[in-house]
Amino acid sequence: MSGAVDLENGDGNHHLVTSDNPDHPANLIPSLCAKFWTLGWVTGTGGGCSIRDDDLVYIAPSGVQKELMKNTDIYVLALSRQMDLKNRVYLRSPPCGRPSQCTPLFLAAFTKRGAGCCIHTHSQWAVLVTLILEMQGPGRDKLFEINNIEQIKGFGRGFQKQGNLGYHDTLRIPVIENTAHEEDLTEFLEEAMDKYPDTYAVLVRRHGVYVWGDNVHKAKTMCESLDYLFQLAVDMKKLGLPWLADIPQVLPSSKR
Repeated sequence: MSGAVDLENGDGNHHLVTSDNPDHPANLIPSLCAKFWTLGWVTGTGGGCSIRDDDLVYIAPSGVQKELMKNTDIYVLALSRQMDLKNRVYLRSPPCGRPSQCTPLFLAAFTKRGAGCCIHTHSQWAVLVTLILEMQGPGRDKLFEINNIEQIKGFGRGFQKQGNLGYHDTLRIPVIENTAHEEDLTEFLEEAMDKYPDTYAVLVRRHGVYVWGDNVHKAKTMCESLDYLFQLAVDMKKLGLPWLADIPQVLPSSKR
């Protein structure tokens, strides 16, 4: 288990999670997780979400009912103070909470991709996609690929690239092996980020998916789009339809 150090003042730095603004990270994380719970993404306390606001990182706790979470349940740390991601320094810890084991994976998205939000779900569709890929044979280098589906437009072209993918583009999401402890996934998540620098998500075999974006809106949009594509991919597999198709581009007469 990773260590954690608290740097709190006398009131537990409660001001860091107190705001009337619904878009404040400490308010937004509980509302997002409540919505994700209705989608089956964070069932049984699994999954989570983290938002970065400049140097401050707000993190959903571990082991709580995600649909009942409150702003006072949120952990806060300063990204610039994290010299060792396994021995984290918190500015605020809830009195009865437990730090999320997802934290080092969230921090990887923030430090390696400059993300403003990272979402982790236990979506059944994500798990099923990894099981389908598993059936294709042994080997660690699994990759979910799909093209010529309209919803692909919900994804950015890649890190530090402008614009979104198009209908004819191929979306590629790497798959990493699961580990007994969540935080042990960090090394493999970072390897996948290095190998696929344009990806905004990483699947975890028989577990779920991590999705990140420049801000909350983009991360949520891509997470929703990805879940749509995962469900579609599972149904396509049932019908014997390929995920990759060679469909010629059709142009209007004015552009020919």
